[in-house]
Amino acid sequence: MGGNNGKEEVAFKVSVTKEEVVAAVLPIQNHRLPFSNLDLLLPPVDVGVFFCYNNNNNTTLSFGSMVESLKNALAQVLVSYYVFAGEVVQNSMGEPEILCNNRGVDFVEAEADVHLHHLNLYNPDESIEGKLVPKKKHGILAVQVTSLKCGGIIVACTFDHRIADAHSANMFLVSWAEIARPMKPTTAAQPCFRHSLLIPRRPLCIQPSLDAMYVSLPPPSHQLEPNNFNSLISRIYYTTADQLSHMQSLASSSDPIKNRTKLESFTAFLWKMVAMATSSSSSEKRLVAKMGVVVDGRKRLKEATMDDYFGNVLSIPFGGKAVEELVEKPLSWVAEEVHKFLETALTEEHFLGLIDWVEEHRPSPALARIYCGNTMDVGPALVVSCGQRFPESKVDFGWGKPVLGSYHFHWGGDAGYVMPMPSPKKNGDWVVYMHLLKPHIHFIESMANHVFKPFTWDYLNH
Repeated sequence: MGGNNGKEEVAFKVSVTKEEVVAAVLPIQNHRLPFSNLDLLLPPVDVGVFFCYNNNNNTTLSFGSMVESLKNALAQVLVSYYVFAGEVVQNSMGEPEILCNNRGVDFVEAEADVHLHHLNLYNPDESIEGKLVPKKKHGILAVQVTSLKCGGIIVACTFDHRIADAHSANMFLVSWAEIARPMKPTTAAQPCFRHSLLIPRRPLCIQPSLDAMYVSLPPPSHQLEPNNFNSLISRIYYTTADQLSHMQSLASSSDPIKNRTKLESFTAFLWKMVAMATSSSSSEKRLVAKMGVVVDGRKRLKEATMDDYFGNVLSIPFGGKAVEELVEKPLSWVAEEVHKFLETALTEEHFLGLIDWVEEHRPSPALARIYCGNTMDVGPALVVSCGQRFPESKVDFGWGKPVLGSYHFHWGGDAGYVMPMPSPKKNGDWVVYMHLLKPHIHFIESMANHVFKPFTWDYLNH
């Protein structure tokens, strides 16, 4: 590949060449789809995802023909995923719901005067944000396809998180790619929009512990206001399988019953690092570092169709510990604390209770406490969302698998966000997207650079 390995900044321009709206190829009867109670727990934030494709010399496809293939397949997949072609409106109670009107998806074609392997993906704030991942201006989903100087392309989407969690977005991406490859057999499941699967019980049955996990807010407050004193920045790293195994061994005690998963161990390591970063930069006493983990409830709920359910089925249990305690205690102790708070959300009763909790507080908006700054404890907060089911290799639109894909969550809140995904090398390494406070990123890079190594294109080639 030669040249810049993707770690140094290369200035480049992106020019939009065409903008249009792609609607479902078949007409859709206008109707409204209410948010489920679990959808109502999400703030109005957008999530980005992008896929990088090499110039595949084995194909004669031009950029124009690739774009036409993407648009045709999108128009077809929107017949099944019709919510992505709709709009979010308010109902009579002031709650959001989906107007399924086939408004369509904003589709942008662009070109960038840069080679794929000169993109500094280690710093997506410079290379991705505002350039290669679209800003969603209308509707629920936006798409941008960008051609690069080398003949490679980047396919990127931005979607409203209130409509879809990562599981739902992954289903859509795989289906879109399969339709674009008509010669291949279709294996993707059809989405299920039966929000009746998540209706509250009668009578409501609510565990008191949910009040410590979620908070009901007055309507104006559910817009997340960032604290600009310390801005959050994004970075992409890779962590080797050896480092993950070492981390797991340190996080697990000699008791075989207490062996921790890689995710628990990784989360504990991050929690400890953020506590150390906070301790080193603040003289304030009694600071509390909060750590949350996103849990997908589909495997917890016993309905057979939940695997194909489209929407949000998430909970974010979290723990808060004194910064000094997290710094002083061994990693195995921190991992035990992660395991304890995570365990509370791994049951069907937890998710049924959460549905009931939202029902009791409607129509007031609600939010996971870790995402809002009005907790009693002062200190940093971050959330880990496991992306190990990220279907990167399945997002092949007919010109080969992506060389890299990643979620991009450049949101406006105070809490940090980290998503570990499987490396495209398929060797047990992880690619880690981090969106944390700048001082925390700098501390981690100085103290844990053997664990979190800046992503470069050279990494993929060795």
